[in-house]
Amino acid sequence: MQRLIGVNTWVWESPLTDSNLPPLLGKIADMGFDAVELPLENVGDLSAGAVRDALAGLRPFIIGAMAPGRELVLADDAVIARTQRYLRACIQLAHDVGAPAVCGPFYAHTGRLWRMDAAERADAYAQLRRNLAPLAAEAEAAGVVLGIEPLNRYETSLINTTAQALDALGPLLGHGVGLALDTYHLHIEERSSADAVRAAGEHLVHVQVCGNDRGAPGGDQTDWTGIFDALDAVGYTGALTIESFTALNASIATAASIWRPLAETQDQLAEHGLAFLRSAGARSPGGQP
Repeated sequence: MQRLIGVNTWVWESPLTDSNLPPLLGKIADMGFDAVELPLENVGDLSAGAVRDALAGLRPFIIGAMAPGRELVLADDAVIARTQRYLRACIQLAHDVGAPAVCGPFYAHTGRLWRMDAAERADAYAQLRRNLAPLAAEAEAAGVVLGIEPLNRYETSLINTTAQALDALGPLLGHGVGLALDTYHLHIEERSSADAVRAAGEHLVHVQVCGNDRGAPGGDQTDWTGIFDALDAVGYTGALTIESFTALNASIATAASIWRPLAETQDQLAEHGLAFLRSAGARSPGGQP
């Protein structure tokens, strides 16, 4: 069985809504992708019926957008409760459209940075576990996994590496919670992206891929051979999904920091990435093409 190859609709559109969903998913399917990441930027942007009608055979994954004001640590109770309600909507949408995972940096808004000593970090991790625990239970009951994503140091100061994610999430792992890794962040933060994948091991539930410049994967500095070998080693059979952005992203434009075109067109970015992954990355465990 080959790995599914997917793409995030943020390559073209933000926010994704019921109205712009059908033509975009039709185009993605026509390009030859197997899967699609659907960001739910705001509750109500997407309805389950519209998503199911538009999927065109694509395997869906739901992506959460941690826009300013969405926090699960070091925030007022009202803010945390509002963030939990938003993530519950993501879980419900995933359940209703048959998505196996809801992925994102579900701890603080993207771009939130603050200094911590070791004791403060431990306290923040404990807060995160407390505030994620009810969501993890609901996700598990719904047959969905929350894939928690480490981000690079310019987008968060809380969870930058796989090791930190394993430490922070601890007992929640395997109970409605796993890890979602993004090669862009791995390239910045890990001494070895391949070793980070191996460390995630059985807890790896989703993988996002792009070039080290946030453009198409392939032809860049990333150690793709090492990453694919590590995915084989841990038995990862999930999707590889291209995550890049239009510069007009409505929720995390400043944090994503896409200030220049990364390809001649967004279609070209997706097509080139798909061609590379088909030739080099869509291998079954054991490395067989």
